[in-house]
Amino acid sequence: MFPFLKVKPLVFVFVIVACIWYSDKLFNWTSLTFERYCENAANPSNKELQNPRIFFTNRFGRWNTSKIWAMDTTQKVSYKQPSVLKGRTDIVTVTPWLAPIVWEGTFDPQVIDNIFKNLKLTVATTVFAVGKYVKFLQDFFDTAEKHFMVDFNVHYYVFTDRPADMPLTNLKPGRRLTVIPVPTLDRWQEISARRMAYIRDAIVQNISKEADYVFCLDVDSKFHARFGAEALGDLVAVIHPGYYEKTHRDQFPYERRPDSTAYIPLGQGDFYYGGALFGGLVGNVLNLSTECDVRFQEDAKNKIEAAWQEESHLNRYLFLNKPTKVLSSEYLWQDFKARTKEVKVLRFSGVIKNYGEVRPNL
Repeated sequence: MFPFLKVKPLVFVFVIVACIWYSDKLFNWTSLTFERYCENAANPSNKELQNPRIFFTNRFGRWNTSKIWAMDTTQKVSYKQPSVLKGRTDIVTVTPWLAPIVWEGTFDPQVIDNIFKNLKLTVATTVFAVGKYVKFLQDFFDTAEKHFMVDFNVHYYVFTDRPADMPLTNLKPGRRLTVIPVPTLDRWQEISARRMAYIRDAIVQNISKEADYVFCLDVDSKFHARFGAEALGDLVAVIHPGYYEKTHRDQFPYERRPDSTAYIPLGQGDFYYGGALFGGLVGNVLNLSTECDVRFQEDAKNKIEAAWQEESHLNRYLFLNKPTKVLSSEYLWQDFKARTKEVKVLRFSGVIKNYGEVRPNL
């Protein structure tokens, strides 16, 4: 009935040793595979390496990045008991695919901080200060150091063609700054379009080796209030402040030309996401930036420029790859716009500026 019982004990010993040897080889192969990807992902001649989803799925199946949210039991945390019946009723707090939409009143900062600060995470942050946009860096850093991911390890990556004009920045302990030189470009549209490629390369070369999460932010912005661990998620997007009140998808400025790889037809789409802020786990942002850049390059070959450059490709990507967390317009506002009653706390906003002064081709 059980023929394996007839096998000599020596064979069983051999099988066990073989399994141990194979598991060790598998671990080493897994590590080398990731290293090989990081070293070669920017290689334009290798289509597989340009697409992280294909690369890792071919080797591991589904790339599992889920985490358990465990409380730090060494600290006593007192907070208001949550309720399933009481809460904000003036806004929507969850998407149709069950991703939370983060508003003031939908989370408890004490609980969130207790969970995430115990994990000793590093959050990378990319910022582009090309041309005259370098003038916005001082306010960006001054306000970020007061409100952005306070008490977390933060590594700012500033892409600029004017390293000599970088302001003096007083960073708190655990927070670092790296300047990455980029060439001067004549069109602001080209600066916008190349952003995804620079983000991809920075993740491959640096960020993937040190950070858990990465946020990509616009430099012509300020922080006004807490922007903390409640914003962390596997793949994070923000509702564009200009369109959160316009809820019909046909009013959104998606790319509508079928010839573009950013195309979203009428009658489709979820929200209109702002390109001034997106983020998530490092691997997921690598997926996003790689695919958006590949699609941009394909459009460029066909002499097409998407309506809103990288923001159009971002919206296409997030339509097909739903964000796991959506930030409300509290996390991206526009200073020229009067605050609405739903926005209880203004956390991050784009400053008022003269585009003709700061953009090279206007």
